[in-house]
Amino acid sequence: MKFDRSGVDALMEITSRPELVFVRGQGSWLEDHNGKRYLDIVQGWAVNSLGHCPPELVKAVNEQAAVLINPSPAFYNQPSMELAKRLTGASCFDRIFFANSGAEANEGAIKLARKWGQLKRNGAYKIITFDHSFHGRTLATMSASGKPGWDRIFAPQVEGFPKAKLNDLDSVRALIDDQTVAIMLEPVQGEAGVMPATRDFMQSLRKLADEHGLLLIVDEVQTGMGRTGKMFAYQLSDITPDIMTLGKGIGGGVPLAALCAREEVSVFSHGDQGGTYNGNPLMTAAGVAVFDALAAPGFMDSVNARAAQLSKGLNALSDKWGMKGERGEGLLRALMLDRDDGPAIVDAARDWSPEGMLLNAPRPSLLRFMPALNITEQEVDLMLTRLDEVIAKVRA
Repeated sequence: MKFDRSGVDALMEITSRPELVFVRGQGSWLEDHNGKRYLDIVQGWAVNSLGHCPPELVKAVNEQAAVLINPSPAFYNQPSMELAKRLTGASCFDRIFFANSGAEANEGAIKLARKWGQLKRNGAYKIITFDHSFHGRTLATMSASGKPGWDRIFAPQVEGFPKAKLNDLDSVRALIDDQTVAIMLEPVQGEAGVMPATRDFMQSLRKLADEHGLLLIVDEVQTGMGRTGKMFAYQLSDITPDIMTLGKGIGGGVPLAALCAREEVSVFSHGDQGGTYNGNPLMTAAGVAVFDALAAPGFMDSVNARAAQLSKGLNALSDKWGMKGERGEGLLRALMLDRDDGPAIVDAARDWSPEGMLLNAPRPSLLRFMPALNITEQEVDLMLTRLDEVIAKVRA
């Protein structure tokens, strides 16, 4: 099949893409327009929690599309209520608002915290976030993010997001004043290079927030829905956040996100929050199918088994090549390279013949791994073997 340059020219230029078009996918594998297969260890940046075109998701979307797609969020629909019940039943939260993207869920969390501050803390509005954090690409979530330079791209930024250092409680404490309403963090900073918050830090943040009457917000857009080996990453630290956001894996590939809050924090008035597509039955039916697959007996045991296999294999590669080890939680992991050849490894793996492999290098000296949560033992072994071969070629 000829590469469609006219189609490329019709798309807005937002990133550099290789000249290949993916036409189908199944599980951990993608196929391009020339019939070449790729082992996908990126999965849409941790979006495809069950891999490509999982049967339960295909079935749910097909069946729901034939019945009801969108009656408008001004009315109840059954799939949204079913998914909300599942999320509240599996977590410490009482109320759910469905959105379409992680950034939209995080915008909602910021709005909810500020509304709570108006009602409970004399108009306090500042939300302490963290250096190198990533919360989305809207103006407010870019301002909340600690990604270097993002405060200048679309200046002026949205005010009210002082930045602390991850795993440094004193840096958080120093920023608290009478205008502070919340602390917001990713339990694992993905874009920063898979940097986990320690259990002790998470517990200390909860205590610090309680001492000062602040909200604790966990951005689980990437870590939620089984990615870390628990349904939600905050459960690793045995804490109770006030607000949580979900995205990516909650829909298994379709646009779905969620803002979750405890009852006493759910202070939106009618009209404060909404969205034309939010909580529509087509997307939430997909969410129900994904949730039920993740919650099935033994599924998380398998996630943790594959995570242990991946961690062990990455450490072995690190030892072999003189790298700097690996880190992460569950099936969100990073290999820390000893040089800045991450992009070259990504390119070589993708271009490998006869089968390619999709990897991600969020930083030049680091590779990030976000496979499907149901990746097989054999596929993890294949990925590790192929990665060793790719490294050898790149470094020859």
